[in-house]
Amino acid sequence: MSTTEQLPDLRDESAFTALVERHRGELQVHCYRMLGSLEDAEDLVQETFLRAWRSRESFGGSYSFRAWLYRIATNACLDVLRSRSRRVLPPDVGPAADPAAALAPPADLPWLQPYPDALLDQVAAPEDEPAAVVVSRETIELTFIAAIQHLPPRQRAVLILRDVLGWTAKDTAELLEGTVTSANSALQRARATLRQRLGERRTDWRTESSPSAEERELLRRYIEAHERSDLDALAALLREDAWLAMPPHPTWFAGRAAILVAASASFDSSFGTLRSIPAWANRQPGVAHYLRAPGSTEWVGLAIDVLRIEDGLVAEITSFDGAEYFAAFGLESVLDR
Repeated sequence: MSTTEQLPDLRDESAFTALVERHRGELQVHCYRMLGSLEDAEDLVQETFLRAWRSRESFGGSYSFRAWLYRIATNACLDVLRSRSRRVLPPDVGPAADPAAALAPPADLPWLQPYPDALLDQVAAPEDEPAAVVVSRETIELTFIAAIQHLPPRQRAVLILRDVLGWTAKDTAELLEGTVTSANSALQRARATLRQRLGERRTDWRTESSPSAEERELLRRYIEAHERSDLDALAALLREDAWLAMPPHPTWFAGRAAILVAASASFDSSFGTLRSIPAWANRQPGVAHYLRAPGSTEWVGLAIDVLRIEDGLVAEITSFDGAEYFAAFGLESVLDR
């Protein structure tokens, strides 16, 4: 990945800062794929910039400045992954729950986190690599992010660099300070694992990222069903084999019937009234739910649902419980009207 790009004096801190900031968005997405956490990704980008500044004299220009930053970011993520557990969703933790039973209390586990579309929309990439490639839809979806967490860290890095970002085997091997043979072997093993978890057809990544009219209409109906507490309307939107997960509760429900039993509790008037607004995440339809408890005048942030649509119906609902996610989406945690 040689380059002839013209760079400012890297000894100039302000010029260096301006240069690395051009790559903040795409590096944050890269770290998010590696780690499955928006919070960790933000921290690792800062760590990347610090490491880059401290080692700026080692940049010789034999490959692009962008590739150099990716090398630092990838190695910083690998350092973290050596001492941390992978990020999970409830289906990774245990079997589907009985929807008639009490909800399990929150568990202190390294839960996968959503990535707001508002941040993805800000990602810029070099002119020769459109931003759509960096944030291509199926490689930022929660299903994909959850699946690659099952890969060993080095395989995860190789798969992201090769199949997501389109790097060559040679460039990938150089970044990881390995051989082309070892990089290709890691990629083959990673692809095999993903085929087991995602199916053959979901390993041919497309770059389409714009929501369809069908998705927008389904999202509107999903919001309406919740605000009207209409179980029949919700049922009409769900695949029979849909599932609902509710991190940080280690609880998930398998099948339309189970989801409707679980939803009936939150649709009961004794629970309160829901107000729901669009909150797209991971290039998927999303909804931020606010709850007004009986006798209250405030709407309090309750959860953010991220939906996966398949064949015009909701196949997966990942409901991130708690108002702590709202700030990342640019949403208030409490509404007074």
